[in-house]
Amino acid sequence: MKPTIGRIVHYTLSQQDADAINKRRADAHNLNAAGVTLASQALGPQIHVGNHAFEGDVYPAMVVRIFHPETTTANLQVFLDGNDTYWATSRTLGDGPSHWAWPERV
Repeated sequence: MKPTIGRIVHYTLSQQDADAINKRRADAHNLNAAGVTLASQALGPQIHVGNHAFEGDVYPAMVVRIFHPETTTANLQVFLDGNDTYWATSRTLGDGPSHWAWPERV
């Protein structure tokens, strides 16, 4: 089966993905510690909050772009366990970190 725009797949985080997500969330935590609150950011940039991400974590992701109809390479918006998403670019169908897979039918 080939991916199409709008389909939900499962994405497995790599260590690099997890590091990027956790850095954004740590930056938000540091802003909060400095007195910048979520309320004060109502009209400004998003403050990223959520649970710590780890390599191997699997999250739902929406396919937002396909490069060629014959390929399984796609850009994904990964829905994280928090108030933010992660943009995973040029990811391919496969097993393990940095890959997406079709959800298992249950």
